[in-house]
Amino acid sequence: MALKRIILEMGQGNDIHGGEYTKAALRAVQDCIHRSSLIFLRTLKIDTSELDIEVTIGVQKPEMVDTAKVAVSLPVGKARVKVVKGGLDVPDDESGGALVIDTAGVAVRVDEKHLGA
Repeated sequence: MALKRIILEMGQGNDIHGGEYTKAALRAVQDCIHRSSLIFLRTLKIDTSELDIEVTIGVQKPEMVDTAKVAVSLPVGKARVKVVKGGLDVPDDESGGALVIDTAGVAVRVDEKHLGA
């Protein structure tokens, strides 16, 4: 089975008050998927459970992201989540914490047999 990338979407999410990296990651992924309409999947009769979804999250503390929560937040497909160093922490001098800003890239791939390739 040869997979072909059919969409790549980027997004951003943050947690302003709690400094929670997973919450910011979930918001970044939701930002990605709310920008995309994969209407052609119905047209081509592609089963959405067959979609291969690769999520890459950029955050200052990768170990603080619950990848399982991110994976189950996707409405379709089989998701793999990778977390890398990136994003931005903006110090909050009053609380001693940080405003967490995550970035995300969501790539969706399908078997090329569905694309007539």
